[in-house]
Amino acid sequence: IYNLQALPSSLLRTLPRICTLEPRAMSKKIPVTILTGFLGAGKTTLLNHLLTSDEHKMKFAVIENEFGEVGVDEKVLSVDKTDEQIIEVMNGCICCTVRGDLSKVLKKIHKKIEKFDGVIIETTGLADPAPVAQTFFVDDTVEKLYKLDGIITVVDAKHILPHLNEKKPDGVENEAVEQLAFADRVLLNKVDLVKDEKELEKVEKSIKAINATAPIFKCTNSVVHPKHLINIGSFDLSRTLEKDPEFLDTEAEHEHDTSVSSVSCKFEGELNHNKLQMWIGKLIQTKANDLYRYKGVLAVKGIVKKFVFQGVHMLFSGGFDTYKQRWKEGEKRECRFVFIGKNLDKKALKDGFMDCKAKDELRFKVGDLVEARCDKWLPGKIAALWDGGNPYRIELEGDHGECWGPIDDENFVRARTVAGKKRKSAE
Repeated sequence: IYNLQALPSSLLRTLPRICTLEPRAMSKKIPVTILTGFLGAGKTTLLNHLLTSDEHKMKFAVIENEFGEVGVDEKVLSVDKTDEQIIEVMNGCICCTVRGDLSKVLKKIHKKIEKFDGVIIETTGLADPAPVAQTFFVDDTVEKLYKLDGIITVVDAKHILPHLNEKKPDGVENEAVEQLAFADRVLLNKVDLVKDEKELEKVEKSIKAINATAPIFKCTNSVVHPKHLINIGSFDLSRTLEKDPEFLDTEAEHEHDTSVSSVSCKFEGELNHNKLQMWIGKLIQTKANDLYRYKGVLAVKGIVKKFVFQGVHMLFSGGFDTYKQRWKEGEKRECRFVFIGKNLDKKALKDGFMDCKAKDELRFKVGDLVEARCDKWLPGKIAALWDGGNPYRIELEGDHGECWGPIDDENFVRARTVAGKKRKSAE
């Protein structure tokens, strides 16, 4: 993975991954595809399919970047890290880690990938693809080694319309519109989430109103064969200049909406995922429209697997089996998240995340007598600590079996009351 910093305009961090599509006929220039799309459209999911699939036989390098101070995608993408410098992808491809700007990295890796079928560059969801595309026309060396083959825009069929219709201040770009305007092909993703055919037709009509020439490929879970992404020969510079006469002007300013920002946080240690899901549930109820994208990779107390969560507006998913990654022996257990959205209260988000951190000491120990809140308060005894990611496993009295205490507070587990007094330990 190449971690790139200080990229043109809105590109913040980049990470290439080298992977394997049928081999291309050798030519002087390596074809490059720019993969763009608004936050949460499914770009990283698409890359995961490419990086883990054994069906295609092509070879390509993938360059990926994020918006935010704390990187998450390199933790989410399905790769096996073998050491600090080299990452081996599950289907045998290899990636290295360097720092620098995009043109420098493209020059540096050329010898390594000159027989590859192509390069895929994923931009951040808040990026205008134009500054990335400029690289292949304003840098003479890059232009000799690579050709810009096409710009692919991934679209979230469920959420794209509000972003396309959002009113921006004068002079401020609507990134979702720009991404579609420059598209040579459109991947209309998450079509399964749009149950109304008329609504889907409305989405397609809106896309065609912005870009009438780009073919639209409908998909679910970003499942698309790489042959639709690499070596498609779709980019047309003259057509692009018609849309944007300043396309090759490297001094042109691309002004972005300052109300959109990111907040990220990470800490060494573990958290209680039950508290996390309750906290995110409250955020979704009150701030869903402003939460464009959020994701994280977490170490959960009492669980060896990594907990991966991600969401777009009101759609949230999280679980331990998403990418089947486990914390390896000796690996630093840490938690990290990134929220991207509009008018974010950064302090409140950081405080809320830190409040989910697992306590060093619990209120009760094994053997303590407690009451657990099920349908009603039931008496029981603490049977285990941090079981299945829960602070307590409680053995209930009578025929009630066992239950978990998901959070260590009085709303879920409390000391047993006997004759007006609280008892903690069995006599």
